[in-house]
Amino acid sequence: MASIARALRHRNFRLFLSGQLFALIGYWMQSVAQGWLLYRVTGSATLLGLLGFASSLPVIVIAPLAGLWSDRWNRHRAMFTVQILEMVQASLLAALALAGLLEPWHVIALAMMLGLLVAIELPLRHAYLLELIDDRKDLPNAIAVTSLMANCGRLVGPTLAGLAIGWFSEAYCFLINALSFVAVIVSFTMIRVTPQPGAASHPPVIEGLRYAWRSVPIRLLLMLLMLMGLLASPYASLMPALVRSVFHGDSEQMGYFMAASGLGGVLGTLYLAARSNVRGLLRVLAMASFSAGAALAVLAWSHTMWFALPLLAVIGFGMLVTNVAVNMILQTIVDDDKRGRVMSLYTAAFLGMAPFGSLMAGAVADRIGIAATLTTGGVCCALAAVYTYSQRRVLRAHIRPIYERLGIVAKS
Repeated sequence: MASIARALRHRNFRLFLSGQLFALIGYWMQSVAQGWLLYRVTGSATLLGLLGFASSLPVIVIAPLAGLWSDRWNRHRAMFTVQILEMVQASLLAALALAGLLEPWHVIALAMMLGLLVAIELPLRHAYLLELIDDRKDLPNAIAVTSLMANCGRLVGPTLAGLAIGWFSEAYCFLINALSFVAVIVSFTMIRVTPQPGAASHPPVIEGLRYAWRSVPIRLLLMLLMLMGLLASPYASLMPALVRSVFHGDSEQMGYFMAASGLGGVLGTLYLAARSNVRGLLRVLAMASFSAGAALAVLAWSHTMWFALPLLAVIGFGMLVTNVAVNMILQTIVDDDKRGRVMSLYTAAFLGMAPFGSLMAGAVADRIGIAATLTTGGVCCALAAVYTYSQRRVLRAHIRPIYERLGIVAKS
């Protein structure tokens, strides 16, 4: 536990984490409720895919620019502003639902609004962590602990959403999310950071793209994330259809399914947070992405809840470990003056592919079935993991000199 909690020694990081935990529980409650509401009203997997597309599309459009902005802006003020705007979005959704005025197009439009804010927030968040940590050696641990917090929210939020929908309605999930931002605002007013100096010059976005492409580790790791985002992440968007059409369940069962995936994510982040450094993560992420793909391939054929729950935990564990391990490696090897832009590409690689994956998976599922759709995506992800593992010697050859310079490994 002492190893896991290293980053919690830093006051600003503790404050940030405490506020974000409430917001993330609310976020997952809202995410589950809006998907369930849309499928309950329309019965369309295609519209579920469109919802995922609308909520994630801004990431691939805006995230590269947001990465450039995060290298220029005051990150604390920018993060605070984004949190307030996200509270406004949640409040609009709750007000429409409580008034009985919420239509499917409202859900999709407001999901796109939130996606736009998240596209700005995520690159900012990755760069902002450096200002919350006094000792840079604790940065990889801070990344893992932040992910642990996010998955704790993913574990608790869907379970609460399933219960709240069954007892009350989807509108109360939206209301709880809006109220959760009170804790976020309080935490931000208490944080005192020393802004990191910006880059001496601000090259255009294309320079960040060139830098990422010329770096073999960055290029290959981002390509793996892109494939996982395109073919594996849509399972979450299709969850309402999977629960109702394959498992013949209700909102409470969907909450358990999402919570099982979140539990896998929590276990994954505990494992990563307990690691002392980033050594050996290449093998770990290859094995994790293979496990997630294999579990996804058989998920829809399980037909029983008690067999599906462990599979969902494996999917959550594998996708989380892959995602965070790539984050930890990139944050370690990237140059400081290009950190924001590279982390925006990281955000776009995973979340930016998700909208296209959701839209494609929703349309395909309405034609060939959810089981065949998820199986195809899972098999492709497993094959990509095998390829990444086969390239580990090439990746190590490029990464080791950087690790030696940083003192992570001994010089050979």
